[in-house]
Amino acid sequence: MTIKKRKIDEIQLIGKEVHSKASEEYIDVIFKYKDGKKWEGLIPIVYRRTGLDFSDDDEIIDYIKSVYPFCDPNLKESWIQEQAVFWNSKPNANVTYSFFEKLTSFEWCCISCGLPENSNPARRIQDIKEFGYTIATKTNKYCPKCKEKKTHYRLVPLKRGGITGYETWSPKLKKRIIKVLGSYDCYEAKKVADHKLIPDHKFSEIRWDENTKRESIENLSDSEIKRDFQLLDNQRNQQKREVCRGCFQSNKRGYPFGISYFYQGNETWDEKFPTTGKEAEEGCKGCGWYDLELWRTSLIKTIRDS
Repeated sequence: MTIKKRKIDEIQLIGKEVHSKASEEYIDVIFKYKDGKKWEGLIPIVYRRTGLDFSDDDEIIDYIKSVYPFCDPNLKESWIQEQAVFWNSKPNANVTYSFFEKLTSFEWCCISCGLPENSNPARRIQDIKEFGYTIATKTNKYCPKCKEKKTHYRLVPLKRGGITGYETWSPKLKKRIIKVLGSYDCYEAKKVADHKLIPDHKFSEIRWDENTKRESIENLSDSEIKRDFQLLDNQRNQQKREVCRGCFQSNKRGYPFGISYFYQGNETWDEKFPTTGKEAEEGCKGCGWYDLELWRTSLIKTIRDS
């Protein structure tokens, strides 16, 4: 990414920031609105919980432009009211909600003095992220009250799940998906610690359209989980996103481990399938990244039978 400080209409790009521990990247922006109000903060461009992984400058600028209307300070109160419906459905999330409530100031909140007292505040922030909310992080921001540099968090007023339309899961569902799939890392082909794993949609979100996302995935059956998900660590999840983006742009399907094998079709995207929408999933089948375990077992059988 080569974006540097620049101005686009009422949008000023300040620069890029990276939260390496969480594998998140942001663009520091200033949004100006017609009534003179401003919104200043970090807009994520790499944020796995809502499916963001932008590296191309034009894609980033288009995304920043699409985010701009959502950050208008005049929409703050209506946005907060809209969230009440979700939180009312979570009667056992009072502790997490107290953190969310503090964040609805939309200002930077210091981890030490700006949030409710808690033995593990970072865990509460992660829970809010896993509920689909977008939170920017600065790990080394000076706090005038603490008089030292601390981690700060700031809520970004996007709709839950981001504006990409990707499905998100609650912490409870995430645990269930990992349990149903046996804590099995399909890239490493072995069982690993649960905290290292991320549920991965086999059908890459880059090919989704407005009709692909389900209204809710909280009540998926075990068979639906096994059909739609596999488990990867964060590094491989990001790697798969890059491969799928490359396939979408070039119509050339990628393959893991440098092994050009497909259990269905070949390296070239089959043009009989649409490039986006639920029907496009058929074009993904046969690719190792779509279903790593099926790809591996099919490859082994092919070798043994040859």
